[in-house]
Amino acid sequence: MNRREFIRIAGAAAIIPLTGCSTDRKTATAIPFKVIDCHTHFYDPTRPQGVPWPNKSDTFLYRKILPATYRAEKTPTPVAGTVVVEASPLREDNQWILDLAAKDPFIVGFCGNIDPAGETFVEDLKRFSANPLFRGIRVSGGTFTEGMRAGQFAKSLGLLADYDLQLDLNVGVSDLPDVARLARERPSLRIVIDHLANTAIDGKTPDPAWLGGMKTVARHENVFAKVSGFVEGAGRVKKPSPVDTDFYVPWFDTIWNEFGDRRLVYGSNWPVSALFAPLFDVQRLAEEYFKSKPAGTMARVFAENAAVAYRWVAR
Repeated sequence: MNRREFIRIAGAAAIIPLTGCSTDRKTATAIPFKVIDCHTHFYDPTRPQGVPWPNKSDTFLYRKILPATYRAEKTPTPVAGTVVVEASPLREDNQWILDLAAKDPFIVGFCGNIDPAGETFVEDLKRFSANPLFRGIRVSGGTFTEGMRAGQFAKSLGLLADYDLQLDLNVGVSDLPDVARLARERPSLRIVIDHLANTAIDGKTPDPAWLGGMKTVARHENVFAKVSGFVEGAGRVKKPSPVDTDFYVPWFDTIWNEFGDRRLVYGSNWPVSALFAPLFDVQRLAEEYFKSKPAGTMARVFAENAAVAYRWVAR
């Protein structure tokens, strides 16, 4: 993607009011930026059909979670909008989110959940992509790994590019070679790796397999990394998850060095992240790390890069 195309797409972000500021180290002046949270989940267990996730046994997550619930949370910088990522495998739950978005402009994009290996995939893709808020789909680890072994799966994912849609991948470290293969075979498909590929974070030294895997996928310009899931990664090793930025620096440094300031997007993974740290701290950790980077980085990581990866809709 060349600079002209980036500027053309990112220009849509300017329609949403600027909501925060960072500091230019050279001039010591405030640089305004906006925040688009590119990973939230909304659902309502009280609906007649219920929800397949979260489970009723989860006393924290199993409750009504809507945009208003998110907006009631404190954040260091106000959030201007969100891209919702669908966790439910039920086809009509995609429509439920789109109907929710029609009533609430806070939702600027939706990453749906339809099965690329399913018989109705093409039909579903045509149906949901007719709504401009439908920006792509998410596929998770086991499904992705199994699907990549079947030729039809990769072909189906290639259709996303034909519709100018993207692919979120909620995968693990062992899946990264397949991510690189897909990126190589489908260079026009925009791919976003969720949650730092779900690596464990111990505050010391990143897993060599993760380091190598992220380096390999980052060679492909159509792959983005989502700055999300880091407090969850820490929670696998240390509870409660640390809220000191230095704890995460080796992992943040890796994605910064490999993906640069044009292919990183911020996402909270809220409300799941709230099991490990408050939303305020999740966003603060990311802001504190990137505010020391060159001028323009905050604007790109927190909104403009998402306009490229998701083509989210300014409303």
